[in-house]
Amino acid sequence: MLENTEAGGYKKPYLAMFNGVTDALEALEARNYGLAGDILRRAQQEAEEQFLEAEEE
Repeated sequence: MLENTEAGGYKKPYLAMFNGVTDALEALEARNYGLAGDILRRAQQEAEEQFLEAEEE
């Protein structure tokens, strides 16, 4: 797997999104649509923050 310093620092943001999608899918299976949306928004924000932090390094 790529290190965070390789390929523009995509490892942490990728993992944040992957984990968020996984959690959102579980919420969708439980028919908790509001929670699924909240999880996806939180994962998107976290991934964006991590991507911007990696660019600063």
